[in-house]
Amino acid sequence: MADDELPNPFNNPLFAQFQRAMSAQGPLQWDVARQTALMSATQGVAEHNVDPQRRIAVEALANVARMHAADVTGLEANTAGRIEVIGRATWVNLTLDTWKPYFDALAQAISGKVSDDNTSAASGDDTTDPMLAMLANVSKLIAPSMLGMSVGTLVGRLATNTFGQFDLPLPREPHGRLVIVIGNVDNFADEWSIPRDDMTVWALTHELVSHSVFGVEHVRQTLRRLVTDFASGFRPNPGALSESITALDISSGDPMKMLDSLLSDPTVLLGAQRSKAQDRIAPVLDAAVTAVVGYIDYCVDRATAKLLGDDSRIAEAVRRRRVAQSGDRVFVERLLGIDLTTERVALAQQFIAGVLERAGDAGVAQLVAKQGNLPTPAELVAPGLWLARLETSA
Repeated sequence: MADDELPNPFNNPLFAQFQRAMSAQGPLQWDVARQTALMSATQGVAEHNVDPQRRIAVEALANVARMHAADVTGLEANTAGRIEVIGRATWVNLTLDTWKPYFDALAQAISGKVSDDNTSAASGDDTTDPMLAMLANVSKLIAPSMLGMSVGTLVGRLATNTFGQFDLPLPREPHGRLVIVIGNVDNFADEWSIPRDDMTVWALTHELVSHSVFGVEHVRQTLRRLVTDFASGFRPNPGALSESITALDISSGDPMKMLDSLLSDPTVLLGAQRSKAQDRIAPVLDAAVTAVVGYIDYCVDRATAKLLGDDSRIAEAVRRRRVAQSGDRVFVERLLGIDLTTERVALAQQFIAGVLERAGDAGVAQLVAKQGNLPTPAELVAPGLWLARLETSA
């Protein structure tokens, strides 16, 4: 070996054994995800039980919200079930269990064999440059732990703000539990100077309406399939980390800025590369999610108008919070394809308004009436086309 060549410490039997031991734990280390999520959600501090009087008050408000949610959706059977008033740790455990299929699909995809269209990315210069080869080996070795920590951090951070199960429009199975994280609801109410009971009514109504909509079998299965297909569409790119390092813009001279640039994309650290299949799925998924979010917002607005009067403060505050581009939202968008931008929320409102203008409430209700009724990307921006298709197929 020449004096200026760097030895690759990963080319030895000991490392091979260690790598096999790590791989035996699976492509995503769920124990790491759970521990990371709980630490992030609670900051290591034991949670107190919800005050019994507050719990009773929330359950009483839930009974009122339930009747109005059933009235506006027409899905009374899907609003059945007792509301559980829970803390952040319980929400973490429930969410990790119900989102597991999505992240398992992602983990399997990025741990699989390198596809033909990604061979150059995985086995180009990285195999000839010892340093880059070493970085690629490190990325592959730590991927299960990194994915576990990434998923755990995401779920843990979401737990500090979420109101219930459906702040993000991800269908959950099994689908028998309705929950509200009342501490987060109260914190948000105080922050925006909203009466706590009013905010609780809104959060309960949103949980009940969302639960009803995702309780419709074909709606739940359609979104579940699209999200799973998107997550499983990634291709492994062991050279992603080294490629990103070599492509860093060093002109700023600010090492922290360069590091932020590197870490801003979770696919880099996880060695995942977006595929052509995902490019085809993304517009369909976007359209379906946008339409469902628009329908849920429409139903929640109608129900809360009866309960709280024509006060749009809460809806406006929640929608601003929803589209805030936090790191958690970027993670969800990049890895699961759920991207609720300001533009998409506005598009959802425009679509619903267009349907109402042409066909009234009965037209909007057709969104969840039967399989195949969710709009295509082209129909989402032209509600008349959507209504015409439904008329033709009736």
